[in-house]
Amino acid sequence: MALEDAKTQVDQAFTRESLRGLSFENAFGGATSFLRRRYSKDLAGVDLAVTGISFDQAVTHRPGTRFGPRAIREASTLQAFDAPYGWGYDPLAVLDVVDYGDMAFDYANTREVPGRIEAHVGGILDAGAAPITLGGDHSITLPILRAVAARRGPVALIQFDAHSDTWVDDDPDRIDHGTFLYKAIREGVVDPAASVAVGIRTDNPDTMGVTILDAPMVHREGVGAVLARIRAVVGDRPVYVTFDIDALDPAFAPGTGTPVWGGLASWQAAALLRGLAGVDLIGGDVVEVSPPYDTTGATAIAGAHVALELIALFGWTRR
Repeated sequence: MALEDAKTQVDQAFTRESLRGLSFENAFGGATSFLRRRYSKDLAGVDLAVTGISFDQAVTHRPGTRFGPRAIREASTLQAFDAPYGWGYDPLAVLDVVDYGDMAFDYANTREVPGRIEAHVGGILDAGAAPITLGGDHSITLPILRAVAARRGPVALIQFDAHSDTWVDDDPDRIDHGTFLYKAIREGVVDPAASVAVGIRTDNPDTMGVTILDAPMVHREGVGAVLARIRAVVGDRPVYVTFDIDALDPAFAPGTGTPVWGGLASWQAAALLRGLAGVDLIGGDVVEVSPPYDTTGATAIAGAHVALELIALFGWTRR
């Protein structure tokens, strides 16, 4: 296939015959599934299911991450023509990937949402696929981790973020984007001794044993040193990656609810994700993309690139 196929290809989200391969329909038209993957609720034989959780509830400053999945999908139409640059292989040629669509929920019944997320992701896992989730605020990661840990045991976590998200929260009824990791560790679904938070640049009195590789360290010591530390902590454990888009500096991703200056540049995030090649990725998410605060679309573009890098990471050991 080539760009000339745009003359005949359209709506590949519904019309494509194979779960593999690139797509060449016009970026500005057609149904905007992630990377023009086929929309499907049938996970038989599927390696990866991309799914959206369009939920935000009580972010610190600027709401709107419920629109993140839609914006990330639209941005991903720019990436559907080529394999991700620099990987040396095409993950869409070796993996069966579908867009599983968004999770349904009652917006007026907020307390029901975490349970629905856990069941939604659990269904993906039980079908034999791995989840790549587009959020949504960072509260969605807690029930995802519950679903993964219920099937794989306590999770080794690599978290890209401006905030460690381990503020104290012992109220089981609270749904908070800033305390997902506190609860995950308290519940035993995340193993803090095998977990790393990268890009942190806000104070927190207790990071609960998670190794903190803050943004100044990344800037000072470089990508190679940070990757060595990550690998030393995670080891050969199966790992889940959660990427809060505010790990990036607001210059690169202004469309987020909690922007903090001094963050990662997009090239640093790309190099760090690429440098994780070989880890046993069991799932991942990109959260906190809030498109109403970025009319350029740069934040959604960054989110789409993160999601594609996660797909490439997953496929690296399966190529």
